[in-house]
Amino acid sequence: MIILIDVSFIEDLYSKLIPNLPSFLVQLLALIVLIVLAIFLAYKPLKKMLKKRQDYIEENILESENAKAQSIENLRKSEQALRDVKKEASEIISNAKNQATIESEKIKEQSASELRKMKLDAEKEIEQKKLEAKESVRREIIDVALLASSELLSRNISSSDNKKIVEDFIEEING
Repeated sequence: MIILIDVSFIEDLYSKLIPNLPSFLVQLLALIVLIVLAIFLAYKPLKKMLKKRQDYIEENILESENAKAQSIENLRKSEQALRDVKKEASEIISNAKNQATIESEKIKEQSASELRKMKLDAEKEIEQKKLEAKESVRREIIDVALLASSELLSRNISSSDNKKIVEDFIEEING
C-alpha cells in the first residue's frame, strides 16, 4: 500500500502554517530581539539584584551567628565574673568576720587588762587608806594615852618621853 500524498495538500498545509514567509521572519526576528532585550534589560538586572539580596541575607545570617556566638561568649564570661565576684565577696566577708573576731578578742583582752589594772590601783588605794587610817588611829591612841598618862601620873615627864613610852607600848600590842 502506497500512500500518495497530494502536493497540494502539503502546500496548503505550508501556507496555513506559514502564511507569509517575510512576515514570519520579521516576527521571528522581533521575538529574538525581544528575548535579547528581556535578557539584558530584565533578567540580568533581576539576577544581579537577587544575587545582591542573597549576599546581603547571607551576610546578615553570618553576622547574626557571630553576634550570637559573641553573646554566648560574653554570657559565659559574665557568669564566670559573677562567680569570681561572689567568691571574692565570700572571702572578704569571711576575712572581715575573722578580723572582727580578732578585734573583739583584743578589745576583751584590753578591757580585762584595764579592769585588772583598775582593781590593782583600787586595792593599792585601799591599802594606802588603811595604812593612813591605822596611822591616824595610832596617833589618836597616842594622844589619848598621853593625855591619860599625864593625868594619871601627875608628874612631870616630858611629852617626848611620854610619846616614846606609848609608841613602845603600841608596838608591843601590834607586833
